[in-house]
Parts: sequence; C-alpha cells; structure tokens
Amino acid sequence: MTPSSPSSSSIPTEPAACASAINRSASARSAAWTATRRYVPLALLLVIALSTSGCYYAHVAVGQTRLLRARQPIEPILADPATPPEVHQRLLLVQQAREFATELGLDVGEQYTSFVAWPGDRIVTTIVATRPGEITPAGFYFPLLGRLPYKGYFDRERAAKEAAKLRSQGLDVCEFGVRAYSTLGWMNDPVTGPMLRREAGELLETILHELVHATVYVKDHVDFNESIARFIGEEASVAFYDRAGQTERARQRRLEIRDARRVDAEMIRFRDEVVELYETQDTGAARDQARLDLGERARDRILALPLESIDPSRFAGSLRMNDACVALTGTYSSDLDRYRELLEQLGGDLAAFVARLENAANADDPLQALLED
Repeated sequence: MTPSSPSSSSIPTEPAACASAINRSASARSAAWTATRRYVPLALLLVIALSTSGCYYAHVAVGQTRLLRARQPIEPILADPATPPEVHQRLLLVQQAREFATELGLDVGEQYTSFVAWPGDRIVTTIVATRPGEITPAGFYFPLLGRLPYKGYFDRERAAKEAAKLRSQGLDVCEFGVRAYSTLGWMNDPVTGPMLRREAGELLETILHELVHATVYVKDHVDFNESIARFIGEEASVAFYDRAGQTERARQRRLEIRDARRVDAEMIRFRDEVVELYETQDTGAARDQARLDLGERARDRILALPLESIDPSRFAGSLRMNDACVALTGTYSSDLDRYRELLEQLGGDLAAFVARLENAANADDPLQALLED
C-alpha cells in the first residue's frame, strides 16, 4: 500500500519552528535512541520528526522518553514484599492477559513487561476538532501514520492551549484523557498507574485492545483500527474469565460490554440525527436551537436505558454532547455487529478471528476482506 497524501480537510501539524525546544530535547533524542536501539524504525522517526517538524514532535518525543526512562521490570515489583497488594494483583493480571493474548495469536513480544507509576488519571490529553456544521473530525496529518482524528499531548496545559487556539479558529473541540496508547509494537510499552487504577475487566480489555494495535495497524483506516481493537479487546476479556472458570465474572463482564454498546448505539443515533440536521437546515438560530434539543433528547434516552452494570445517573454529568465529542463515536463503535456475526460464524474462535484479521490487513479494503466469505 502506497503512503497517502495529507487529507485536504486535515488540520496541519505545527510548522517547523521552535528550534530552542528541539535543542533542549537533544538529550532526550539520545535517551530515546538508547531505549529503542532494538526498534530502529521508531528511533529514526523520532530523530527525523524532531529535526524537521517543530515543537509538537519535540514535545511528544520528550514525553515518550520520560515514560520509557521511568519503566521498571514487573517481575522485581511482584517479588518485592513492599508492593501494595492491589498493585501486585493487577500486575499479575497483566501477565495473565499477555499469556492469553499469545494464545489468541496477538503479537505480544516484550509489551507490558514493565511498569511506570505514572500519577493522575491519564498519560496524555487528546483533542478532537470539528468544523462548523460537521460531525466528523477535521483530523491531523502525521508522517508515516497518515491522517488521525485526534492529537495527543503529554502536557495537559499544552493541550488546553491548542484547544483554545482551535476554538479561536471557529472549530468545535473535545478534550479527553487517555490512560493507555500503543506505539504499534515499535517500543516495549509499559503498564502505567492510570491503567492499573481501572476495574480489573477494563484493565484486561485495555491490554488486549492495545496488543491488537501492536499486531495489526492499517494506515488511514482509523475507524477500522479502533473498532476492531475494541471488539477483540472486549470479547477476549470475557473469554479470559470463561477459560479461567470464573463464570460469574465472565457474566458481569458481558453485561458491562453490552451496556457500553447500548450507550454507544444511542450516541450513534444522536450523531446521525445531527448529521441529518446539518444537511437539511441552513445555519442560523433555528438550527442552533434544534441542535440543542437533539442533545437533550439523546441525553434523556441514554438516562432511560435499562442498564444492568451501572446506574446511568452516575455518568449523566459526564455526557458531552458537543459535535467534537460526538465525532469519535463511530471511530470506536463502527461495525461491531458485523464483527460479532463473523465471530459467531467462526464458532466463537477468537484465535481464528485474529488470524483472519491479519490476512485481511494488507487488502485495499481490510473490512471487506475480513468479512467476506
């Protein structure tokens, strides 16, 4: 597959600038090379990016290097009697998840064999932007990775400044925290404090989700990459408990997944309603009011859902219904029903599903290749 050109609708990354920031990161570049000497492609990417692409890439490289340098092997932490019991239990679960991922055919390598006691509730703050009257991300273009709908910052204040800049340009913006991300197998990603602070089933899903990214990544197919990783992560977290004979825990995990998909289905319905509104009504006060009304009705529908694993009122205040926050709904939720049907055709065999995914990854249309008979 030949590299794609930047999308005309993408928001360009920052221009080459900020030489002082790049110079300050020279030691970080050296550390990055040492930490990634077994992963030369990413080391070269960091050097090239820092040399040619300005402050944003310098910021990302410094943040990534800080994360890598803080890693500690998990085994000594598990052997240390001073390790808090909850940390010990979660890290054991990570090791078990890695073993299960190997059985499924995912590329595990040395991923998640180290730990970083990162503070707070996130590793990066990510922003998404949409143009007026649109419900799809404007997107950002990155070398090698192609067009992505989001842009992440290790520095929360820096993300807030970028969000403010985009808003001043008339764009709608959503900011949200990310507990984990994948370097697509280029680096040995660590387990982090924010990941361990998740519920056990969510931690399992996160590890398995990110290992899908390390196994298969299709450039310029963000919806496919994220939705397939979500589906496998969710289904594998249930299968993990089933295999371990933890029937009640598997049942609870299935309820959690079903409830999350119900909420997402309502969000997709809401997104489609907003798209139709923008396509059929002219800009103005009447459309603005109609947009607000759609959001209120969608919120009411979500709060009325018959959820079993969580009380909807607990997350009512966190529902963000602006265009940019709704824009990613399809990214993580597209085609889940079609994946489920395929898994059923395969007799629930997740390893066969993963093998089929790897075969489809190099096709011009990976989704069609995955689903076709």
